[in-house]
Amino acid sequence: MKKNDIEERTRELVLPILEQFGLELWDVEYVKEGQDMFLRAYIDKKDGVTIDDCEVVSRALDKELDREDFIKDAYILEVSSPGLTRPLKKTVDFTRSIGKLIEVKLYHSLSDEKESDPAVKKPGKDPGKEFEAVLLFADDERITVKNGDFEYSIPRSNLAKARLCYVEKELND
Repeated sequence: MKKNDIEERTRELVLPILEQFGLELWDVEYVKEGQDMFLRAYIDKKDGVTIDDCEVVSRALDKELDREDFIKDAYILEVSSPGLTRPLKKTVDFTRSIGKLIEVKLYHSLSDEKESDPAVKKPGKDPGKEFEAVLLFADDERITVKNGDFEYSIPRSNLAKARLCYVEKELND
């Protein structure tokens, strides 16, 4: 079975479990690290995920995976929170993060893109290939971010990586 098929079938198995416990799915990944294969389910909830949440989902998902037995290789199952600096991959990840500070890494700078796509307007200086900005808008095709006084419209195809930034609140907030 292919990586994408394993991730998709795992999503199908974990969603009813999460619904039962009032949790939501952030992501599923099946990856090789060193000699080992890892099947990871990242879960979330409004007030934050606890170790107990991870444990109950892990036990229930493990039973379903054993029952279905569709992964032929040995793997390690991990259930955890996506963390404070969670990656933004899907449109829903971006839309629920509107108004938040994100870290953006691009495949190529915005000045290169402007030259190749004259319809894309980018006022101000080129922020480079890596920068932080506030996410203003997101859809399947592009995101719009504000960096300082400037707004940038970036095609999703140019995003190498995007993730939430960790921001400590001031003591007076």
